[in-house]
Amino acid sequence: MELFEKSAYELSQMMKKKEVSSVELTKSVFERIRAVEPKIDAYVTLNEENALKAAEEVDVKRAEGEELSELAGIPIGIKDNISTKGLKTTCSSKMLENYVPPFNATVMNRVYENGMVVTGKLNMDEFAMGSSTENSYFKPTRNPHDADRIPGGSSGGSAAAVAACEAIVSLGSDTGGSIRQPASYCGVVGLKPTYGAVSRYGLVAFASSLDQIGPLGRTVRDVAMLQSVINGHDRMDATSAYRNYADLSAGLKSGVDGLKIGLPKEYFGKGIDDEVKSGVLNAVKALEAQGAVVKEISLPSADYALSSYYIISSAEASSNLARFDGVRYGFRAEEYDGLTDMYEKTRSEGFGDEVKRRIMLGTFVLSSGFYDAYYKKAKLLQRRISEEFSQAFSDVDIIATPTVPTTAFRIGENTDDPLKMYATDICTVTVNIAGLPAISVPCGKDSRKLPIGLQLIGGKFTEQRLLNTAYTYEQLVGGFSMPEL
Repeated sequence: MELFEKSAYELSQMMKKKEVSSVELTKSVFERIRAVEPKIDAYVTLNEENALKAAEEVDVKRAEGEELSELAGIPIGIKDNISTKGLKTTCSSKMLENYVPPFNATVMNRVYENGMVVTGKLNMDEFAMGSSTENSYFKPTRNPHDADRIPGGSSGGSAAAVAACEAIVSLGSDTGGSIRQPASYCGVVGLKPTYGAVSRYGLVAFASSLDQIGPLGRTVRDVAMLQSVINGHDRMDATSAYRNYADLSAGLKSGVDGLKIGLPKEYFGKGIDDEVKSGVLNAVKALEAQGAVVKEISLPSADYALSSYYIISSAEASSNLARFDGVRYGFRAEEYDGLTDMYEKTRSEGFGDEVKRRIMLGTFVLSSGFYDAYYKKAKLLQRRISEEFSQAFSDVDIIATPTVPTTAFRIGENTDDPLKMYATDICTVTVNIAGLPAISVPCGKDSRKLPIGLQLIGGKFTEQRLLNTAYTYEQLVGGFSMPEL
């Protein structure tokens, strides 16, 4: 087995025993990138020179006997909407094509403090708006399990890089499923943490009340290790939760005896592919055989969640993206007549179709005469969805659903039908609306050998329980299946 194929935990143990150096590992990953990147297109910007320097520094510290983090020397890819000082952060948009931030996001400071090696910035849907990574200004990313299919989005590059072994782990962001959905399509593990568990400082905002940075990896333990590095209170983020955060990796254990798992009937009805439904239910049966108690529950407002999500997220996007006007930084139209014309041409030329669509929708629902009819009702529904989850968690410990209604579709298949594209988020958006944690873990493949994802949802700050349940299932079935490239 090549170094790039191993898990972060395995590699961490090997480096501790000095069986391999971080430089050797980093070179192995970049060799893999050169071999498969033309087929996958997961990266927007590579960072090889700096990565090798960082790896050398880790090796020197280890040789000198310095106590290092478990993840020291591990290569990590970063979604391109997370600010990286001195390294381009484009949001896969023409608007920020050449933007180099003067500061790091808080999560990046924590990545560097733990000695991780940044391989580069990963492709995404422009400004995190999309479900397929086809909305990138630069190029579409391809699914490592079938290069004719999408990897999911918006963190498609983050999931594809991990699945193709072009990074050992990665960071993504999740506004309505953008970590879990591509994790499901690419057959890797993706965690959307509780809102407020990870600082959003330095994350280019899409919808501030829904956005959350989170980890992707090939194993549950890798995800637990990375989440333990990035979580924690941050005074730079007013929504950051002040609490004691346990080491999730140290607390990882197998066993679900007595665990109460709820199956919401609304998530297994019309629109869910039969093979996906079967894969998820079989996974739940496997947990039941280990002592879990399974019961059907109801989350009736879930049927309206998608509408609520797109109203709220688009309204916030309309406000957040107003800063990209050609005045302060980023792209500016070359020819214009006066200030207003510069604004119009800059935003018309700098934003892609999907971003424009959501800005217009958001501006509409916030406008006079429509605020009460749309935005206010969506916020009321958000409260009801949160209350229904709270009620459900008084009766069960975890909720299990499909991550996505289907397996990965073909590139270009849904680009002309935005509503069909939006429907791929139907199982994930409620989690963001309620600010809950959720994890997607591979649970088999369909008849076309495409990965299926099991989504486990927990109450606020129950990441340890989610990870332990996912870890138990992973131990039963064997986890990640490497694609043939």
